[in-house]
Amino acid sequence: MSYLVVIPARYGSSRLPGKPLADINGRPMIEHVYRAASKSSASRVIVATDDTRVAEAVTSFGGEVIMTRDDHVSGTDRLQEVATQLNLGEDEIVVNVQGDEPLIPAQVIDQVAQNLAANTSASVATLCEPLASYRDFRDPNIVKAVADQTGMALYFSRAPIPWPRDDAQVLTDQPLPSDFAARRHIGLYAYRVSLLNRFVHWAPAALEQIESLEQLRVLAYGERIHLAEACRAVPGGVDTQADLDRVREQLTCSEQLAPKE
Repeated sequence: MSYLVVIPARYGSSRLPGKPLADINGRPMIEHVYRAASKSSASRVIVATDDTRVAEAVTSFGGEVIMTRDDHVSGTDRLQEVATQLNLGEDEIVVNVQGDEPLIPAQVIDQVAQNLAANTSASVATLCEPLASYRDFRDPNIVKAVADQTGMALYFSRAPIPWPRDDAQVLTDQPLPSDFAARRHIGLYAYRVSLLNRFVHWAPAALEQIESLEQLRVLAYGERIHLAEACRAVPGGVDTQADLDRVREQLTCSEQLAPKE
């Protein structure tokens, strides 16, 4: 199975301007993401950006970059432009790795691509992981996901779903039981190019606009999303200065523990 990784990288960010170029232990964040993705089995890893500063940073460390339009509403739209520029076939698989995930394990990138290849009735594949506590379950900033018995997503929501009607602890901050049905969605996607080509022509769906969750557009238009539990824990991405400080510390510790050559 062959697939490629595309990393959309937008310079602007309301909470952390210039995020792709944020310094993490002497290297821009986009380089850390690129190097993490390059440890996967992807045939190519490409950064897609509309900003020359990001493009210059990528070429300076030897990465591949494709310039895209500056009017894309989402990273999915940017992926579709890359697929068009590369003249990719309808059945080819593209994995969207977010540009603010410098700690993403290569194993989950391979996993989501393999899951899509193995599930031919799905147009998209994504991952999830167990929630830690009832507090996380109620947190609207943590997206929850539920799937059917065959591993196809039923719904994604910022609301706590499925709601355990008779669970007296649901309003506490206790840890969740191991058999709890809800899962935290991980924003890593594998797409068939045919889906990307359809997606860019669809108007935003009502559910997508209510929840502010782009993946609901895919479900609303009758497409299937494969959902599986990640084979490795996926550390959080970088949205704030506090996240950036956390990642710097984690990478410093991992570098100190790495064996010397």
